[in-house]
Amino acid sequence: MKISIALLLELGIMLTALSLLGALARRYALSPVPLYLLVGLALGEGGIAPIPAAGEFVQTGAGIGVVLLLLVLGLEFTVPEFTVSLRRHLPSALVDLVLNAAPGAVAGWLLGLDAAGILALAGVTYISSSGIIARLLTDLRRMGNRETPAVLSVLVLEDFAMAAYLPLLAVLAAGGTWRQALLGVVFALAAVLAAFAVSYWWGHHLGRLLAHPDAEQLLLRVLGVTLVVAALAEAVHVSAAVGAFLVGLSLTGRTAERAREVLSPLRDLFAAVFFLAIGLSVRPGALLPVLPAALLLALVTALTKVASGWYAARRDGTGRRGRLRAGTALIARGEFSIVIVGLLGTRQDRLSALVAAYVLLLAVAGPVITRFAGTRPAGTPRSRHHARAP
Repeated sequence: MKISIALLLELGIMLTALSLLGALARRYALSPVPLYLLVGLALGEGGIAPIPAAGEFVQTGAGIGVVLLLLVLGLEFTVPEFTVSLRRHLPSALVDLVLNAAPGAVAGWLLGLDAAGILALAGVTYISSSGIIARLLTDLRRMGNRETPAVLSVLVLEDFAMAAYLPLLAVLAAGGTWRQALLGVVFALAAVLAAFAVSYWWGHHLGRLLAHPDAEQLLLRVLGVTLVVAALAEAVHVSAAVGAFLVGLSLTGRTAERAREVLSPLRDLFAAVFFLAIGLSVRPGALLPVLPAALLLALVTALTKVASGWYAARRDGTGRRGRLRAGTALIARGEFSIVIVGLLGTRQDRLSALVAAYVLLLAVAGPVITRFAGTRPAGTPRSRHHARAP
């Protein structure tokens, strides 16, 4: 088997650079996510130091990264407690949809986009980045905060909404009929409900099947099952992240604790690759012409996300600081927004450039704003049995 010297060299330099930047960020109690994104921008097409040999690995690793981020996040909760939170936050999901999809739809109309373009931009401004926010909550040690279940409920309900939205957009972008689009939506929603029902009623059996005293066996079993579930979720137009999150929810007790221990280093590696990939997907030269419009849209939708998170956290009885933390945590956009505009193909070059600039602005600014919003010591990372911080 021949090993690519260029691939090894590029990966080695890239990971070393990320390590140094991560250490710098943590020295000042910041999340390294914005720095990873900017490194990706510098290494992408048109950047100052492209990485052609490692590009394919980064794109593949990014998908694994978001799956691992949501899997480990799911391990922090149980199905019953999260189901209660989801039911409580259905009104929050509606507020989130109206407040954040509307600015994108209005912007698309003002820019003269067609129906598919308007629908796409509405989705871009609506959906937060589950991957970035999952890492952010861990970095800032907010898993035990009282507002965190509200944030996660909004994120998961957004991903559920994507199960209906993506088939609709894909069919319309391809020139299909509304009948075809609605059939795709019905099928995807049925798949989501079936997956959640399986996790709720039979998920506790999964822990017994995957449990093993050997750490290697536990790692291989949990990761293997998670990737299979994530693939099946993607096959029916449900987010792979939702599939991974449901697997994490299904594991409880000592199995969940040990799974967190063996998966965390792997999650950190591929999470860094995931953030790098978002930056790589943006061409720096395309950003300047659309930067004013992207800035305005980013400002408006950052405020609407704060309002959404504030409302959701208030439903849980969280104080003002917690509401602000919840709102700012939802600001970041990322992987879904890029997928959405990708469904339109090359016929919407102006929209692609606008979305790239918009995503990069909020993916970088979101974690920074979140770090300083509602600042108060957040305690230690939450386990399933820790009390939540106010």
